[in-house]
Amino acid sequence: MWEPYKKGYKAWLQLERSLSENSVEAYLRDIDKLTEYLQATQSMKTPDAVELKDLQQFLRWVGELGFTPASQSRILSGIRGFYKYCFIEQLAKKDPTTLLESPKQKRALPDILSFEEIEAIIGQADLSKPEGGRNKAILETMYSCGLRVSEVVGLRISCLYPDVGFIRVVGKGDKERLVPIGSDAIKYIRIYQQEIRVHVAVKPGNEDILFLNRRGARLSRVMIFLMLKDLVQKAGIRKNISPHTFRHSFATHLVEGGADLRAVQEMLGHESITTTEIYTHLDREYLRETLHRYHPAFKT
Repeated sequence: MWEPYKKGYKAWLQLERSLSENSVEAYLRDIDKLTEYLQATQSMKTPDAVELKDLQQFLRWVGELGFTPASQSRILSGIRGFYKYCFIEQLAKKDPTTLLESPKQKRALPDILSFEEIEAIIGQADLSKPEGGRNKAILETMYSCGLRVSEVVGLRISCLYPDVGFIRVVGKGDKERLVPIGSDAIKYIRIYQQEIRVHVAVKPGNEDILFLNRRGARLSRVMIFLMLKDLVQKAGIRKNISPHTFRHSFATHLVEGGADLRAVQEMLGHESITTTEIYTHLDREYLRETLHRYHPAFKT
């Protein structure tokens, strides 16, 4: 009885929300979990008959299965999306998720790098080797623009507008955004293009991809991770660093510098500003530490 609803929801996610295939599948798995629960508890209702109390019990069931609060929230996001679709398409008279509370979770503050640490890591790139020049251009771009690793490996030459200082980025759900790019990143991209990339035999289908491996194909995300891990080790930095750390650091440095949160949200490509607000939490930690260190009422 749920299959026609699921098919309609899938088409809605693809057409109305323009989500990627992976995101669509993730949302459908969330609905599968709900139907699995309804079957397991022998309370199989049609979507329009499901009530708030059913969803509350479902979340408790998911928690008992060992899902973390973060995973529970992720599942709940899929359920909310499904009922939003049902309500819009008039397949349900009410949305039972309206009063459903998200599981309480502690938002972990990610490791961040200081500007000096980022400079030290980028400085480890061996410019005597072609891949060293490419890697320097990649890291300068990641920090300058706050890109996700998937965005940097998919960056296209046709999306570069160095004369006006912008790049066009294709993010999650194939959503495009324009992001400012700094002069250092532009400089090292140009060096890479003019002195390194021109000597690479490009594989068919990769002509417009900016950063290539030695075989002329698009880089993998794993390659970026391993490259960064090697440079971090050489720089003697003992933090838990991943390509995403550059993105976190980009955002944190902007917020600490007084940037408007909406502007940071736009540059990061966050759909919701609540995702961007984690960086105000990072900034508050810094402010609290400063207060305890320098304010006379807090000194011990």
